[in-house]
Amino acid sequence: MLLTIPSLSDLPSAAAAIIAQAGSNKIFLFYGDMGAGKTTLIKSLCECLGTTETVTSPTFSIVNEYIGTDNRIFHFDFYRLKNQSEAFDMGYEEYFYSDAYCFIEWPERIPDLLPAHYVNVKIRVLNDNTREIIIDKI
Repeated sequence: MLLTIPSLSDLPSAAAAIIAQAGSNKIFLFYGDMGAGKTTLIKSLCECLGTTETVTSPTFSIVNEYIGTDNRIFHFDFYRLKNQSEAFDMGYEEYFYSDAYCFIEWPERIPDLLPAHYVNVKIRVLNDNTREIIIDKI
């Protein structure tokens, strides 16, 4: 699925389309350059899932937890990991296999730890306001 998002006001409808496209899959991997809008999109996805909490980047904490309408949501940012063993130390498996939604920024830092099935979300900057989002289920 390909979405073009011309402005921030289009994010709620894009988030709903991404959740619908994922079906029962709850693991999402986010790829994109620094500043492409990964955290901003994840904020809209969390709102779509019913979170009323403030969604922020877990850059320093590595993982944030939110409560949605009928689910838990874990938001990861692996940018600062030095190696995959740091993900082992934090107990990543308990999160990934908990049947909660997992939104993972910088999954390329943990390539050997990714589950077998997930949704790839690739964000590409087209200009200051417009993003192209490609969604693939694996």
